Amino acid sequence: MSDNLSAPSYIRGIEPYKAGKPISELAREKGLKPENILKLASNENPLGAPESALQAVREAATAHNVALYPDGNAYNLKHAIAKRLGVPAEWIIVGNGSDELMGLTCEALLEPGSKSVYSQFYFSVYRIDTLACGGTPVEVPAKGFAIDLDAIAKAVTPEVRVVFLTTPNNPTGLTISQADFEAFLGKIPPSVTVVLDEAYREFVPEEDRIDSIALVKKYPNLFVTRTFSKAYGLAGLRVGFGVNSGELPELVNRIRPPFNCNTLAQAAAAGCVDDQAFLDRVYEMNRSGVKQLEDGFSSLNLEFVPTKSNFVLVHIGPKAAELNQALLDRGIIIRPCASFGLPEWIRVSVGTAEQNERFLAALKELLAKLFAA
Repeated sequence: MSDNLSAPSYIRGIEPYKAGKPISELAREKGLKPENILKLASNENPLGAPESALQAVREAATAHNVALYPDGNAYNLKHAIAKRLGVPAEWIIVGNGSDELMGLTCEALLEPGSKSVYSQFYFSVYRIDTLACGGTPVEVPAKGFAIDLDAIAKAVTPEVRVVFLTTPNNPTGLTISQADFEAFLGKIPPSVTVVLDEAYREFVPEEDRIDSIALVKKYPNLFVTRTFSKAYGLAGLRVGFGVNSGELPELVNRIRPPFNCNTLAQAAAAGCVDDQAFLDRVYEMNRSGVKQLEDGFSSLNLEFVPTKSNFVLVHIGPKAAELNQALLDRGIIIRPCASFGLPEWIRVSVGTAEQNERFLAALKELLAKLFAA
């Protein structure tokens, strides 16, 4: 491929994000029927979208509405979120998924010579977004699998403008405690933005959740991001939001694309944001599924990281890549973790009881074959 285009070297050095393999792609590769493929790779909601969201989409999907540009300010959705969280609507930023908001934050704050900091075992978008702005990403070693908050605080030099933290973290499923996070915030200069990625918050037991919105009210440099892609089951519509009590919303709105959240996504999210009955159902199914998977891994004598999320990180060993290919041959998609720096591990999303059972049965059979060879 020609490289004659004039482009910054830091853009050419970016390794593109690797998403979980789509069902349609595996169907084409293996000649399988899409309905027979099991995807446990991208931490999506196996229950699908709630009826509250689907009804809102049906009402919004008129010929007239679809022909018009969406509300660029996402007024109804912002106010619905603000009411649920008990914050002013002006604190809310709506994005095409919460990952867009992370990129916009980097665009607003970073430039060549500046830095971001994040933990080992991280969502690769943090690094990509930093590099895309000419910034320097700083990866801080984890403490085992846990985020080392003390080490991250010490890594905040005058060049650092953004710190990324995730709870529960992906791919480990481990959480940060309220006390530890508050202590951490007290060590960070007010000029440094702390992005707290809570994409998986709804799967966390109540006692292990950070009261992040209360902390947003106290710390103007804290930016909490959440998504409708996971527990709410709207990954295909791409909608997320962030909350900040400082000047970040105003800065981001200077560079945010004018119609970044489409009409149907806004309607769906506004329609289901208060659907607590659905969220409760998702939570209970997920906790049951976590136990099913972790019990299955224990019975196979596999090491895993006990999770507070909707996925489990499990150690396979040197044949993890072979196992992944063997599962794909059977129409089962999981997430190999070499891209996280964990080549001997895989990440498995929690499915329904039947889906988990199918995966565990295939895993047991394939492990016996792989390790007998």
